[in-house]
Amino acid sequence: MFVSTAPADRVARIEALRQQRRAVILAHYYQEPEIQDLADVIGDSLELSRRAAATDAEVIVFCGVHFMAETAKILNPGRTVVLPDLAAGCSLADACPAEDFARFRALHPDHIVVSYINCSAAVKAQSDLICTSSNAVDLVRQLPADRPILFAPDQNLGRWVQRQSGRELTLWPGSCIVHETFSEEALLRLKHLHPDAEVIAHPECQPHLLDHADFIGSTSALLRHAASSSAATFLVLTEPGILHQMRRQVSGKTFHDVPGADGCSCNACPYMRLNTLEKLEHCLETLSPAIELDEDLRLRALAPIERMLAMSR
Repeated sequence: MFVSTAPADRVARIEALRQQRRAVILAHYYQEPEIQDLADVIGDSLELSRRAAATDAEVIVFCGVHFMAETAKILNPGRTVVLPDLAAGCSLADACPAEDFARFRALHPDHIVVSYINCSAAVKAQSDLICTSSNAVDLVRQLPADRPILFAPDQNLGRWVQRQSGRELTLWPGSCIVHETFSEEALLRLKHLHPDAEVIAHPECQPHLLDHADFIGSTSALLRHAASSSAATFLVLTEPGILHQMRRQVSGKTFHDVPGADGCSCNACPYMRLNTLEKLEHCLETLSPAIELDEDLRLRALAPIERMLAMSR
C-alpha cells in the first residue's frame, strides 16, 4: 500500500490555496502518487477533457503535460489554466510540428484528419476530429466508409485502431518515447516468473509487444479490466504511474510494471514527472505558468474537440 511522504505542511498549504482560488486540480494517471492523492479528478485524456469542459472552477490546475492543459484552455477560455511546469511537454506532440503536419496534410487533401489528443493546439486546429485512446476505434468506425482517413501523430495507436476498426489509415510516423522503451525480453522474463499473469497494454506500445497482450486499452480501460478480470496478477505495459491507482482501487491483486531494456526505469515519462508538489503549490500561489492561446487558433482547435465529445459514447 502506498504511504504518502508528502510534507503535511505543504499539503495543508495546497488545500488552503485550492479553496482560496476556487481551483480544481486535474491529474493524469501518470502523475506521481502524491499528486494523484491531492487531485479532485484523476483520469485519462478523455475523462479529463470531459471534466475540464464541465467544471465551474475559476482556476484549473492541470497536473499532466502541456497539450492537456492547452486542451483545458481551449475548452475554458474565460478561466485561468495553469500547469505546474511549463516544460512538461510530450514526445508525440513535439514530433508533429504544425508546419510539417500542414505539408503532410497537403499531400492527402481528400482525407478526414483524425488527430490523437496528444498533439499541439496548432495541430488540433488542422484536424477534423480529435480522439483519445479510449474512443479512437469507436470514432473511426463512425466516419464515412467512402472517405480515406489520415491519423496522427501516434503510428502505434494508429496501427491498433486500423486493426480494430477495419479501416485503412494513412499514418503520421510519430511515437511515444515511453511506450517505445518497453523491452520484449523483460516482458518474457516476467511472463516466465508469473505464468498465470495477464499482460495488459496501452495501444501506444509497439505491435510486437501488443501481440503478447491479453487485453489492450486506454489507461482507464486497463484499470477497469484489472478490477473485473479473474486474474490475480498483471504485467502492465504502460507508464507506471497507473499502478498507484490499480493498487488503491483493486485490492488483493498484484501489479508489475515492465522495465525497459537492461532493467532501466525509462518507462516513467520524464515530462509527466516534471510536475511536483512544490511546483503545484507555487502555481496556485502565483497563478503561473498560465496557458494562453490566440483566440482564432483556440476556436479552430475547439471545433474538432467538440466533435469528439459529441461523438463519444
